[in-house]
Amino acid sequence: MSETRTIEVDYLARVEGEGAMYVRTEGDRVEEVKLSIFEAPRFFEGFLRGRDFREAPDITARICGICPIAYQMGASLAMEDICGITVDGVLQDLRRLAYCGEWIESHALHVFMLHLPDFLGYPDAVTAAKDHPDMVRNGLRIKKIGNAILRLLGGREIHPVNLRVGGFYRAPSPAEVAGLREDLSWGLEASCEVAEFLATLDYPNLERDYEFVSLVHPDEYPITHGRLGSSSGLDAAIRDYDDIFTEEHVAHSNALHSHRSDSGEPVFMGPLARFALNRERLTPRAAELAERAGLGIACRNPFRSIQVRMIEIVLAFEEALRLVNGYRAAPAEPALPVTPRAGTGFGATEAPRGICYHRYNIDDAGLITDAKIVPPTSVNQPTIEADLRELVQTHLDLPDDELRHHCEVAIRNYDPCISCATHFLDLTVDRK
Repeated sequence: MSETRTIEVDYLARVEGEGAMYVRTEGDRVEEVKLSIFEAPRFFEGFLRGRDFREAPDITARICGICPIAYQMGASLAMEDICGITVDGVLQDLRRLAYCGEWIESHALHVFMLHLPDFLGYPDAVTAAKDHPDMVRNGLRIKKIGNAILRLLGGREIHPVNLRVGGFYRAPSPAEVAGLREDLSWGLEASCEVAEFLATLDYPNLERDYEFVSLVHPDEYPITHGRLGSSSGLDAAIRDYDDIFTEEHVAHSNALHSHRSDSGEPVFMGPLARFALNRERLTPRAAELAERAGLGIACRNPFRSIQVRMIEIVLAFEEALRLVNGYRAAPAEPALPVTPRAGTGFGATEAPRGICYHRYNIDDAGLITDAKIVPPTSVNQPTIEADLRELVQTHLDLPDDELRHHCEVAIRNYDPCISCATHFLDLTVDRK
């Protein structure tokens, strides 16, 4: 007689947003895995239509409280693409510095508050703090430094208001930027120590053959700009994104699924992809730590993504210090003049979780007539399902509680920003 077992978790702890997971097995075989994102769609693309093109950065910043710079920057780049301007020099350095702040605060939140408790054997960071107070305290301070960068460059750390098409509404003085230096120096050393510690932990063994996709750049670890690259040899301009990737609705999710248009196969974005495709462009301390951690030229174990995120925090601190030390004078004007013209523009940056893609149409008056925004979590969703399928297949002999725990830990590997993805974990395992 076959046995039916059902496991339900109303909400997945320590991720942003809500969703569910369904697993169906037949005997000793996993037949179906569905990762359902049921957080309600928020229709940002719809209510951007008819708005002035200069409003896009402020509106899209509200998509996410954790990675608003990704949306502001992608929207700005797309509008600048339409209007024929390129932000470079000091203004581009300030944009990269702001993005470093976002990487620091977002990655730190995930590493210290959401993911590290899994590997230390605690249900949450509050409990972990009883035995590891310095680790949690330092994690909070690292995140606070990232927030300070956002506050200086963005006007505030949540949904910043100082970034605009063409640059900034106000550029900081050299003295204000120099005021970050002491905390950045502390944060770099503290982050290196944590990276060393993470290299000593034991991680489940799950090696996956991903097609990694990220921005690539010949001169720097990509954050604010680059071309589309992949581990299968893709090399394309951002404006080719819609020809390369296809989005489709699936019945069990409010987030669109993405896959390669030519093969129909899923891809994987985020820290592991950036690391694999841009390993040689790591900053010096980050490269040294990656080498000592044994991450090789690419890491294909999603459970070790916490290490790669920590390496990227180190990189962000190194980059932030370089940019702070090089900021000698404020730009003559905080933004380039931008004159609207009818057309289609494309923008993409590396959000902490992967490529955040924007495409807009505007008319001669500068009003938005169409918008498309693709967050990385929706791109990664099919890959997450495939990874979960393999994980569940190899752990079917576990009791329900242990299997649930393994699935929850695995979901947190990807730091899913579920609220962004809607345009988690109620776990159901149906065993027959």
